[in-house]
Amino acid sequence: MVSDAYAIELLKKALEIYTPSKQEYELARLIAEKASNELGFERVYIDDVGNIIARKGYGYPKVLLCGHMDTVPGYIPVCIENGLIYGRGASDAKAPLLALLLAAASARDCGTIIFAGLVDEEGNATGIKNLLKSDIEEIDDVDYAIFGEPSGIDNITIAYKGRVALSIRCSVGNSAHASAPMLAGNAIEEAFMLWHRMKGSLASIDKLTYCLTEINGGSSHNVTPAECNMTVDIRVPNGMSTDKIIEIIDNVVNDVNRNSKVKVEYSIEDKTEPFEARHDSPLVRALVLAVMDVKHKRPMLIRKSGTGDMNILGNTLNIPVVTYGPGDAHSSHTNDEHVSIDEYTKSIEVLRRALYHLSRLHKKMQRE
Repeated sequence: MVSDAYAIELLKKALEIYTPSKQEYELARLIAEKASNELGFERVYIDDVGNIIARKGYGYPKVLLCGHMDTVPGYIPVCIENGLIYGRGASDAKAPLLALLLAAASARDCGTIIFAGLVDEEGNATGIKNLLKSDIEEIDDVDYAIFGEPSGIDNITIAYKGRVALSIRCSVGNSAHASAPMLAGNAIEEAFMLWHRMKGSLASIDKLTYCLTEINGGSSHNVTPAECNMTVDIRVPNGMSTDKIIEIIDNVVNDVNRNSKVKVEYSIEDKTEPFEARHDSPLVRALVLAVMDVKHKRPMLIRKSGTGDMNILGNTLNIPVVTYGPGDAHSSHTNDEHVSIDEYTKSIEVLRRALYHLSRLHKKMQRE
């Protein structure tokens, strides 16, 4: 068992290391040193993209505990005040990451535990993609996975939406002087009309959200714009595939290209399917029991509107996956990002007990 003082000091050290995406190596080295020399992991290494992988225990179930080391840019001075610890990544997601690590270190006779601290979750998901495509024995036959993200200690995240990210270019061919706009088309205006058509085609899909996040067009203040580029972010609910969304977008784009003088091209920048864990899986049951052990109340099972590494792992390996960890997602990415110290230390105990319950339920299921 690790002490609360040890857990707090380790989180403080982790927060003092600035780790925007692709700059995680110093934190990976810190975790590797602790895992090897102090926390009882048996095989510890940093892979070719910078993920830290550590394994302990043997037998089944085989559980992957996975979180990310990177943060959004912007350093926040680390301090402790009124029971809260402040720093970039306090909530998203260094406290959840270290809670997984320390819970695994405290677990006994719970099967095989693989801890993975991943790079680039806030960027292009390089870490999880490399973990899944690499031929490493650690993730062969994994039975369950828990991702460390801020759910709050009383909540278990069982579902994330999928995502389609599109880069769209509208071109009208020629420009004209701004004093004679009738002589050429206006790519910015055409882009907005295209966006409204897209929204109209997507509006009937329940729980789907869509947002125009970037737009850039024009070359000068006195020239009509010949080109306009947009970035569109679409979040896809469970029960709907990303292919269906792309089919709808494709129909709109093809109709515009056939029936107007505007040329529209688009590329798919991200395509991630939605994911939801089965509520009756041993993993969900184990975490529910663990929260009840520590908090003496039944946790809420929640669905989030965002998209995460949980989607990629769950859909690729087709195993039960949930997300759990201390912190309030509303504090993530803000200038006062923080986590409750009490929640952080209690979450370690919740996760330790979850590993115990999961081992017990898995073995019982195998016998039946």
